[in-house]
Amino acid sequence: MIVAACAAVLVPGAGSALAAPSQHAAKATTSITVAATEFKFKLSKTSAPKGKVTFVVSNKGKAPHDFKINGKKTPLIQPGKKATLTVSFAKAGKFPYLCTVPGHAAAGMKGTFTVR
Repeated sequence: MIVAACAAVLVPGAGSALAAPSQHAAKATTSITVAATEFKFKLSKTSAPKGKVTFVVSNKGKAPHDFKINGKKTPLIQPGKKATLTVSFAKAGKFPYLCTVPGHAAAGMKGTFTVR
């Protein structure tokens, strides 16, 4: 029977397995809560850094609503329910959001979200 032995070799100046996290690590996703009522949205934050933003939209009203921003939209959210929408923002700027149910944006369900 042959028994093999493993030995760790430490080389001065070599990196360690416990090195610091990479500077190129992915940025964390920003989470924003959105409360939808008749006829307005209330966002927990009105701005976020570039990258992924997750909007957690709760319908606290009595009518169905949705939430659209940067070309992405939640499904129609029934009263008392919620939906999650993750959007990637590659550049800074101002991005309009709105409810696409006919008449809702005109009644006030719209605004501008800032990406910095």
